[in-house]
Amino acid sequence: MVSTKDILADSLRSSVLIIKHKDKLSPDYVPENLPHREDKIRELGFTFRGLLTGESKDSERVVIVGRTGTGKTATVKLFGKSFEDIAEREYGVKVKYIHINCYRHRSLYLISQEIGNALKLPVPARGLSSQELFKMVHEYLDRRNIHLIVGLDEFGHFLNTAPTEEIYFLVRLYDEISAIIKRISYIFIVNDSYSIYKLDKSIRDHIVRRVIEFQPYKSTELYDILKYRTSEAFNENTVDDEALQFIANTYGFDKGGSGNARIAIETLSLAGEIAEKEGSPIVLLDHVKRANSAINPEIQEIVDSLSYLDLHQLILLEALIRVLKRNKADEITMGMLENEYISLARELNEEPRKHTQVYEYLRKLKAIGVVNTRQSGKGMRGRTTLVSLSLPLDKKLDEYITQQILVKLKSRT
Repeated sequence: MVSTKDILADSLRSSVLIIKHKDKLSPDYVPENLPHREDKIRELGFTFRGLLTGESKDSERVVIVGRTGTGKTATVKLFGKSFEDIAEREYGVKVKYIHINCYRHRSLYLISQEIGNALKLPVPARGLSSQELFKMVHEYLDRRNIHLIVGLDEFGHFLNTAPTEEIYFLVRLYDEISAIIKRISYIFIVNDSYSIYKLDKSIRDHIVRRVIEFQPYKSTELYDILKYRTSEAFNENTVDDEALQFIANTYGFDKGGSGNARIAIETLSLAGEIAEKEGSPIVLLDHVKRANSAINPEIQEIVDSLSYLDLHQLILLEALIRVLKRNKADEITMGMLENEYISLARELNEEPRKHTQVYEYLRKLKAIGVVNTRQSGKGMRGRTTLVSLSLPLDKKLDEYITQQILVKLKSRT
């Protein structure tokens, strides 16, 4: 019997390492470039430029709105870091950016304490109120001629849990603190605007000065993000382009996905781990399909929806699986699929449906997320529709579809 130590030692000696920088696939990693968020950084720069030119002595406020995985946090963090550097190097102005997660710091006191600690102020463990801490922070900024930008991430958690007087004090700080130059500005980051617009108008008007919306990523945008992150995290030529295209099409908002770059990158990361574990020198389409099944919260919904398909939709799906397995291919032409469907329908003593109806079945299967389609490109005569399975081609899926077909056939007798 092989010992546990031998098993562990063998896994640690794995010769196939295709991920060179695992940390660059982490949700907390902020890359130097953010594809398709350049316009948002430009808009933030336009909003806060008055701090550098001396034109503005007011407190700036920006609301960032967007779903999870649309790049809000990474964009704001990258802006804050870059803005600090440019301010000092090119303008001789001191700017400090502090990023606070309101899920962890849901009270005014915790926020004020976090700001004080980030500025390395001698914040006492107890004895000062949050209001006194804010005054202490502002006096420090005034003495040293520093502008502070506070990014309040997941701000909705603070709005939902903090007392109204704490929210009022935070956003109407300069009603409480007398200052010639208002040195504390805010970036409020929320998943949706409801948490802000439900507030009393006297508070809401102090938050909503400028709103920047982050739309979910399209498939082409996700592909660019994945391509860039691959170049940072993986060894050269170790990720098949088809694998990246699959992830981008699965999660692309224009393809019916969530538009969530975070889950797309997490899928790529797990696919890399699967490939390494199996000794594959390249991340292939099968690796990302299996990673997607493990990560994608919609996969179980897709599988559950198969039981609601009608008989001929299931026959078409089973026909696709048969041809893919027989040809050991990742995708087939529509013509091949239709021929197999006709053959399988007759095998089951069912009258095959006409071409137009088969296309409607395919559209239904694509809509629920179980198949992907694309138009053929170079290398094929004429243009045809290529069809692939979005789930891993495994025995369990095949058996489940066969079982559903039998259930439908039995219910007819």
